[in-house]
Amino acid sequence: MKSLEKRDLFDINRNLTGKTIYKGESIPNNNYIVVVLVFIQNSEGKFLIQKRSKLKNGKYATTGGHPKSGESSIQGIISEVKEEIGLDINPEDLKLFYSGRSDLKNVFWDDYYIKMDVPNIENLPLQQEEVESVCWLTIDEIHTLMNEDMFFKNHYEEFQILLNCLKEGDI
Repeated sequence: MKSLEKRDLFDINRNLTGKTIYKGESIPNNNYIVVVLVFIQNSEGKFLIQKRSKLKNGKYATTGGHPKSGESSIQGIISEVKEEIGLDINPEDLKLFYSGRSDLKNVFWDDYYIKMDVPNIENLPLQQEEVESVCWLTIDEIHTLMNEDMFFKNHYEEFQILLNCLKEGDI
């Protein structure tokens, strides 16, 4: 069954085209959708990572998704975090640290970073269709999961960009 969730389509310069597609539909040629990710880091330096449901490949990843039609990138990531892991995020605390485009996958992506402590993560209301569990992981633990092919590769690539930005003091 096709999802009723609509996504806006953009041209190569990230201008809205006025067209939409439904979640799950293929992206028409010369059109793009937006993907948003967020990396949540606590005061101990650990990252809030989710184990995706079996339906979503069962790998570890950060929280992310696609803004719904009419949502901005930042509204999209706030909605995704609320839907998937039940967490409220203050938009003023989010830092956009990277934007990119993949012509191969017809996507623009925006990567966000937020520093926040989240107590009692075991009590977060997870979206069972998408998220099996959440945990705090160190950078080394994330690297180990990737080396064991247990971390979602696309998210790991964005995580590497984040680590470089943190190291350079750009965030």
